[in-house]
Amino acid sequence: MTYMKKLKTLSLVAVDSFIIIFAIFCGRLITERPDLPPGLFYIVTLALLLFTFQLFAYIFNLYQWMWQYASIREVVNVFYSVSFSILTSMVGVVLFFRLLHYNFDMPVSLFFIAWLIELVFIGGLRLVGRIMYLDRMDHTDNERVLIFGAGRGGAILARQMNHVQRMKMTPVVFLDDDPDKHKRVINGVKVVGDRTKLEETIQKYNIDKVVIAMPSLARNKVKELYDKSSACDVKVQIMPDIDDILAGRKEVSMLKNIDLEDLLGRDPVVLDSEEVSNAINNKTILVTGAGGSIGSEIVRQISKFGPKEVILLGHGENSIYLIHQEMMNLYKDGAIKYIPVIADIQDRDKIFSVMTQYKPAIVYHAAAHKHVPMMEANPREAVKNNILGTKNVAEACAAAGVETFVMVSTDKAVNPPNIMGATKRWAEMIIQNMNGHSATTFVGVRFGNVLGSRGSVIPLFQKQIAAGGPVTVTHPDITRYFMTIPEASRLVIQAGALAQGGEIFVLDMGQPMKIADLAKNVIELSGNTVEDIGIEFTGLRPGEKMYEELLNENEVSDKQVHDKIYVGKAVPKDYHELLEEIDQLLMMDKEQMKEFVIREANKKFYNSQMSH
Repeated sequence: MTYMKKLKTLSLVAVDSFIIIFAIFCGRLITERPDLPPGLFYIVTLALLLFTFQLFAYIFNLYQWMWQYASIREVVNVFYSVSFSILTSMVGVVLFFRLLHYNFDMPVSLFFIAWLIELVFIGGLRLVGRIMYLDRMDHTDNERVLIFGAGRGGAILARQMNHVQRMKMTPVVFLDDDPDKHKRVINGVKVVGDRTKLEETIQKYNIDKVVIAMPSLARNKVKELYDKSSACDVKVQIMPDIDDILAGRKEVSMLKNIDLEDLLGRDPVVLDSEEVSNAINNKTILVTGAGGSIGSEIVRQISKFGPKEVILLGHGENSIYLIHQEMMNLYKDGAIKYIPVIADIQDRDKIFSVMTQYKPAIVYHAAAHKHVPMMEANPREAVKNNILGTKNVAEACAAAGVETFVMVSTDKAVNPPNIMGATKRWAEMIIQNMNGHSATTFVGVRFGNVLGSRGSVIPLFQKQIAAGGPVTVTHPDITRYFMTIPEASRLVIQAGALAQGGEIFVLDMGQPMKIADLAKNVIELSGNTVEDIGIEFTGLRPGEKMYEELLNENEVSDKQVHDKIYVGKAVPKDYHELLEEIDQLLMMDKEQMKEFVIREANKKFYNSQMSH
C-alpha cells in the first residue's frame, strides 16, 4: 500500500470513528436514562462500537473500495457493517454489565438512534465522494450514447461508462424490446422504448453513438439498428460477450465495431458438433486447395475435432507453407499431424499417388478457378482445372477407397451464362454420376459469394476506398448471396457428416444483397461517406449475371437435413456420354469449348429418382 493510500485510509477510519462518537452523543442527548451507570456505560458502549465497526468494516472491505466508483453494492456493505456493529455491541454491553451485577433495561432507542446516524453519515460520506468525483469528470467531450439492451450487459456497460473517464462516453438513454423494462431507470439511465423509436430517440437526445449491449442479438436486428443509425449519421458498436467479461477475458470497454458479417441479416450456421466429431475424430483428412480462403478455413475448423492427420494439398507453395506454419503453431503438442503436399489437381498421376499413399477417410475438394471474368478470357484453363481436375481427384478417391468426397461448389453453377459457373456445374455432374459406382460417397456443397475471400469484391472495394475512390459496381440492381469464410467452411464440413450420396447441399442464405448496398456499407464502415468516395456503375462484365440462384427449378427440394441446410438432387445425363464429351473438350478451340460447356451445363435432366 502506498503512503498516500495509507493516509487516505487512516483519514477515513478517523472520520468514521468521529461519526460513531457523534452518534452516541446524539443518542445520549435524545434519550433520558437515569438508571444507566453514569460514565461507564457510555465508555463501554463507545469502545465496543468503535471496535466492532472496524472489525466488520474489514470483513466487508469498506476501506478497500475506491469510493469514487461506489454503487448500491458498496452502500449495502456499509449497511451490513453498521448493523452488525450495533447488534454485536448491544450483546457485548449486556454481557459486560451482567458480569458486574448491574441490572437495567437495554436502551434500545439509544442504539437505534446511533444506528440511524451512523448509516446516514457513514454511507452518505461515501456517496458524497462518488458525487464529487462525477462532478469533477469532464463530460463536455464525451460521446452521448444510446444503449440498446437494458439487461445485465446494458447495466454493466452504463455503469462502466459512468466510472471510466477514458471511455469518453456518457450513457444518455436505453432502448429495449422488452416492454416490462420500459420507463425503468438503470444506473441513472432511463429506458424510453423499443427499437422502433430509434431514429426518434437519436434526434431527441442528440445521440452520437449507439452501442448494442446484446452481443447475441439476431443479425437481422443488428442490421436494422445499423441501417437506421447510419441514416441518422450515428456510429454503431457492440459490447463484448457478457461471459467473456465476467471471466476476465475481455473488458467492457472493448467495444467492437460493426463489420460486414454483422450485416448479413441472418444468423450463422451452427455445426452439429457430435455428428461432425464422429466423422472426423482420429481420421486422416485431405483438403485440396488448402492454401486458399475456403480450404485454409476448412483446415482450421476440422482441426477442432481432433483428426489424426491433415493433408494440406495445393499447387501454391507459399499459401501451403503459411497454413502449415499456422496450424503447427496452433497445435504444438503434435496431437495432429499436418502434412504439406505441393501438387496440381490437373496432374492425374500425382493425385492418384497421393490418395494411394495417405488413404484419407474424407477429402474436401476446395481447389478451383473461381474468377468469372478471368475464366471468360481463359476457358481452357477453367475446363482443365474445374472439370478435369475434379474428375482426377474424384476418381483417385474412388480408387483409394476414400469414405467421403465433399466438393465445394458455387451458386454460379445454377443456369450458368459463364464458363466458370458452367465448369462447376460439370464438376457437380461428375461427382453426382460417380456416386454409387464405388465405396466412396460423393456430395457437393453450393453457396454464394464469400466475404473477404481472395477475389471477392470486398478487398477490391477497400483498395478503391484507400485510393480515394470511386468504388466501382457493375450495375445498380445486381444482387448476390453472401456468407462468411468460417460459415462457408462449416457448411462444407457439415455436408461431409450428413452425406448420403449424390446430394448438392445448399445453405438457406436469406435474402440476396445488392452489391451497391454492400459498397455503401464498406464505405461507411471505413469511416467515409458515399458522397466523399462515390460509387461508379461500370456495366455488366462478360459472363456476369444480374442475380444468382442456389437451385434451378429441377433441383428444388423441401428436404431439410440440418437447420438452414437443404438438399437438392438433380440427376444428369448418362455418365458414359459425359465422359465422352469431357474427352472431346480439349480438342475444341476456345470459342467452341466455351459454347459447348455452357450449353450442356444449362440442359435440364429428369429422372425418376428426382421424386425420391
